[in-house]
Order: sequence, then C-alpha cells, then structure tokens
Amino acid sequence: MSRSFGLVGLPNAGKSTIFNALTAAGAKVEAYPFCTIDPNHGVAAVPDERLDRLHALFPVKRKVPTTIEVVDIAGLVQGAAHGEGLGNQFLAEIRGVDAILHVVRCFEDPEVAHPTGTVDVRRDIEIVEAELLLKDLETLDRRRERLSKVARIGDKTARAELAHLERLITAVGAGTPIRNLDLSTDELALVRDLAPLTAKPVLYVANVGDAGENAHSREVAAVARETGAGWVAVRGRLEAEVAEACADEEERRAFLAEYGLTESALVRLVRAAYTLLSVITFYTVEGPEVRAWTVPQGAKAPDAGAAIHTDFRDRFVLAEVMRLDDLLALGSERALREMGKVQRAGRDYIVQDGDVIHFICA
Repeated sequence: MSRSFGLVGLPNAGKSTIFNALTAAGAKVEAYPFCTIDPNHGVAAVPDERLDRLHALFPVKRKVPTTIEVVDIAGLVQGAAHGEGLGNQFLAEIRGVDAILHVVRCFEDPEVAHPTGTVDVRRDIEIVEAELLLKDLETLDRRRERLSKVARIGDKTARAELAHLERLITAVGAGTPIRNLDLSTDELALVRDLAPLTAKPVLYVANVGDAGENAHSREVAAVARETGAGWVAVRGRLEAEVAEACADEEERRAFLAEYGLTESALVRLVRAAYTLLSVITFYTVEGPEVRAWTVPQGAKAPDAGAAIHTDFRDRFVLAEVMRLDDLLALGSERALREMGKVQRAGRDYIVQDGDVIHFICA
C-alpha cells in the first residue's frame, strides 16, 4: 500500500525543489514566492536494495517496488489559515496524506528571497506550525457548532463527542499539536473524518545548500529531537538536478558519490518516513511478479494479505513464510523447503520486516 506525504513550508523554502528531488517530476522552481500555484502531485518508486537482490533470483519475473505519493502545495505565510497568500486554499490537498514533510530553508542565497528577510529555523518552523494549528482550530470549531445543536436536545453520543472536542480545542488553541496529545484510539477515531493536520506525523526536511549540513540544519535536528519528530537533511538543488538527469537509482548513486553522498534523498527520506510511520516491508514472488509491499508494524498475516487484495483477509487460510536473508543465502525456495526453513503461519502470525510470504486462501 502506497504511503502519501504532503510538503509544507514557507515560500522559497524549496518545497518544489524537494518535490523534484523525490519524484523527478520537473515541477516549476523559481526564485520568487508562490511560483507554485496549483498543487503538484507525484509518485516515486521506492528504491529497495533487498528487492533488487530478491529479483536477481527470479530474473524472468517483473520487479514491482512499492511507491510513495507526494503532494506539493503553495508556500504558507503568516495568516494563511485566514486567507493570506495562496497556501490556505490548498491545505485541503494534504488532509488525506499519511505524514507531513515540513521543508525548512537551511541555505543562504541572496538571489532567493526569504519571506521574512532572513533564515531563522525556529521562527520559520513556528510560522508554519501556527498556520496548521489555526486551520485545525477552524475545523474543530465548525464541528463543535454542529454538535452543540444536537447535544442541546439530549443526544448522549453528541455530548460525549462534544466534551472530547472541547479538550482538543483547548489544546490546539494553546499551541499543542494533536499528535502530541495522549489520545486513545477511540478518541482519535472521533476526529478521524476531520483529518486534522496536526495529528499527522511530521518529518522535517532541512533543505541545505550544495555544501551540505550547516548550523541551520543542526538547529532543525534539535527541534526534531525536542518535538519527537523525524528529520533528514537534503541538498535540494543538487538532488533535484540529479533526479531529473539520471534514469535510475544506480545511476543516481554513481553521480551522487562524486559529491560524497552514498544514498539519494529519496532513500534517506523513505527510511526516515517509514520509521516515523512504523511501517515495514514484506515481499511476494507469486506469479509473474517479484513485489514489495508496505504494512503497519504489527500487522497480522490476514491484514498483510489484504494489502494485496482485500478478499485475502476473509479468505485467508494460512501463510507460508520465508526469511529474505535465508532465501538469498540458499538461493531458492526449494532449498529452504528441504531445510525446513519455510514456516506455516496462521491468522495470528505478526508479519516481520523482510518476510517473503505465500498467501494460501480459500
């Protein structure tokens, strides 16, 4: 199942540059605010060295990596939640994403205007966070107005939800993101349909210059540690140029190695994002495909099967599970079976990162 990410940040932070670095989509990049007017949508195949090695055992089959979806919206300025700038009208575009990629400008360039005049990482982060909080506050207030009318006539369910909403409104109004509240699964379910922006996990993307990490990016790392967020530094302009010039990940790696980078921004970002989202990868070699799949950490076998086809959850009988390392070491499924290294697992089996699974369904 593809994971989706929404890019947010101040104008000229380099969101479209990062978008291009991840997707090689060629989104317009200019040295002035609001060059992004219509939201950009892109899909990128996730580089996976384990999938490459697995595919080498089945070269006649088609290799199918998992993908990520990326949405790039207009830069957010102070007051965006109340209609300033262009960002507010596009915030709805990222309501459905799994996580937010907060692009933070960490480069100095007099040719690229900063909306407030200077680079100040903490201030810049706070401006964007404040706009997301204000947007959530507006959304929660609207829900409260509707529920209040129902609660007045004695609806107990509406009263309970209203009490929960009041707690959220108080916290968000005080500047606390919903993701930082200790909410139960039931409490989160009450606002899931609202898709609050500050409930989503955040990965800070420090957009550094060609010289690499600096004092600004180190400040981003400090903010991430303080808030429990993830972070990754990206040489945005360089990586965007490489992504658009190089046809595949191997070619990218060779090019980036000349600049002292062992992995592309896409690889590093996906690794950090998967950790943030607590997702794992399993593999299938059924039929004509060798394929990677992502599921939440802790997923049981029937739920993992449902990532392939929803019917697999109800029709699940058992799973035959191989460890990828064993398969790569022995070279064939037959060799694993002969050595008794193929596990037959039932409905309660918790899928592990790196499993190679055959699903047997009724």
